[in-house]
Amino acid sequence: MFSSKRNHAAPLRSQEYATPLDLAGIFHDHVDQLYTLAFLLTADPDKAERCFLAGLDDCMKGKPVFRDWAESWARRSVIKSAITLVSPKPGENWSEARSDDCELPEPIPAASTLVGAITQLAPFERVVYVMSVLERYSGRDCSTLLCCTPNQVLNARTRAFQQLASALNQEPFSFPGLLREPIRSSGG
Repeated sequence: MFSSKRNHAAPLRSQEYATPLDLAGIFHDHVDQLYTLAFLLTADPDKAERCFLAGLDDCMKGKPVFRDWAESWARRSVIKSAITLVSPKPGENWSEARSDDCELPEPIPAASTLVGAITQLAPFERVVYVMSVLERYSGRDCSTLLCCTPNQVLNARTRAFQQLASALNQEPFSFPGLLREPIRSSGG
């Protein structure tokens, strides 16, 4: 009696989990969003590509995940890969974060766009902003993944908001595809 129930339950449980093909499909179907996430986290096209591929590899080789959670798991894998690549630390600015072979990102021609402004943030502030604001991770989740205190996350998010507000108020800016006319700063 018990053995027949177990035999039926095992196939049902296996159907609840995402297969490697399911996970590969998520990376294929959401390549633009996942690459954009990687780019915003790393502010470097080459690192973003490596981050994307590392996230895919992590998903394919990682522990099983429920099918319903597969997309968020893919995003989390990209975030964890970016954290490994960027190694953001609280209080570290661009000059401290650079290695000999790493340079500041080139200013984006439309530096007044939100994407351009985000890529100009210091690594820790940028990663915290993307995780907590754009991806809606809690302060506690951010602090756990970044190995820092929730207070350091809060301070970094505050600095990021201040720097973004300052950068975006200096020139007209727009959100491509969302608005027809650029929004002008109140100063002009």
